[in-house]
Amino acid sequence: TAVALAVALAMGLGTLGVSPSDDAAGRVRIGTSGYIESESAEIHANRTLPATRGETPSTAPTVHTAEDAAGGATVPSSIVPGSVNRSSLRLEARYDAALTLGWTSRAVRVDSTATIRNTSGGSIDRVELNTVAARLGGLRLLGVTVDGATVTATIRDQTIIVPLGGILPEGATTVVWVRYAATLRSTTGNSDWLFTKANGIADLYRWLPWVSRRVAFVRPNFGDPFVTPSSPHVRVRITTDRPLVLATSGNRTASNGLTQTYEATNVRDFTITAAPDFRTRSALVGTRNVIVYYRPGQDGAAILRSAVSSLSKLQKLLGAYPYRTYRVAQSAGGLGMESPALVWIPYGLAPSRLPYLVGHETAHQWFYALVGNDQAKEPFTDEAAADFVTRYMLGWKRGSRCATDELDRSIYGYSRSCYYETIYIQGGNLLDTARRQMGSTAFWTALRGYLTDHRFGLASTKQLLQALDAATTKDLSTTFAPRFPRIY
Repeated sequence: TAVALAVALAMGLGTLGVSPSDDAAGRVRIGTSGYIESESAEIHANRTLPATRGETPSTAPTVHTAEDAAGGATVPSSIVPGSVNRSSLRLEARYDAALTLGWTSRAVRVDSTATIRNTSGGSIDRVELNTVAARLGGLRLLGVTVDGATVTATIRDQTIIVPLGGILPEGATTVVWVRYAATLRSTTGNSDWLFTKANGIADLYRWLPWVSRRVAFVRPNFGDPFVTPSSPHVRVRITTDRPLVLATSGNRTASNGLTQTYEATNVRDFTITAAPDFRTRSALVGTRNVIVYYRPGQDGAAILRSAVSSLSKLQKLLGAYPYRTYRVAQSAGGLGMESPALVWIPYGLAPSRLPYLVGHETAHQWFYALVGNDQAKEPFTDEAAADFVTRYMLGWKRGSRCATDELDRSIYGYSRSCYYETIYIQGGNLLDTARRQMGSTAFWTALRGYLTDHRFGLASTKQLLQALDAATTKDLSTTFAPRFPRIY
């Protein structure tokens, strides 16, 4: 969620009520959740990081690499002649990518291979790949192949449209290779903060061409114009021209000089944040490792306290955090933002704003990372749910500052001034009304059931509301119908 900092400040946020105390082992304890290491060592790309619990499977799935698809290499093809004028989100894609980053030049080069299996229930003849580099980075395509055969891809808005050169039947697999060059922006205004280098930090959000549908990037507010299905496996090799500390959505599995390799499973995007002087603090929350990345002079301890508190409390409400490691990284600026296993907290954010912003982005690990949705078409599904559980956790419920409105429009249907007040505040308050009508026990049981039923999938607002309605003898449709006229 791109939560506006001015909005967060206007909520009258207080500091987290946690008082660290030294224990006999010389560590700092936070409540009963775990320990914060008292040291904060600088870690560079050519040094060895301590081993962390990873999501990488013991036997990695078979994924075609860029070397398989590039340079005219022959790859067995399942493409058959014909056309159906159809693409789909319902594809299973595994990604293998190499990214190079020039720190001073801000130059980015990506060599990406997607091994795509058609699980859509019908034939397709094109794939639509999302990357904000097309809108923010001046993306220049350097080559696109399908099963080793060169094709002519086109860029529309933030989408790379790749013709398959024929039909990919249901159940068949194809390998799509994309190479591009782009340049990071140097400011954090508008949406630049998604793909920029500023304040000594590089931000790369949705840089990896990912199966999606065509979604308009320009919107009248800070809504998220994205929808992406989860990938069972992603491998990314990152090469930098100087030592950098990297925070990513994956776990580091190899390091060779200035090249580091990361892998992730069950993620719907793969974010990279980098700085030459990032410091780290970490803690355990049960079996989950929490790592905070921050620049010198910033309050890493306060960020960690908020992350530990949020993860601990939200697991009790929603069930186990879906990954082994949770990373909270200072970003170059702009707004807070979620990714699977990683969230951004803008550089320079005051500690008093941390409990809400870290809490909200942490809640997105369940409502976005674990259960995805069409964030552009149905922002209520993840934003209202994430904001409700954050405010419930903190006890910071408040009324909306805008008139009562419908909750089932796309992000393009709300003004900048009332998007947050309608979707986040009014949406969250409606969910709290449902909780009070159902009773807390039934409500939280139903919400956990919804998360289980749609684990690592894509769900809709209708499915969320139906999950709640089905768990009670109360008729919640009378509460929901006036606010969701397109559903009821």
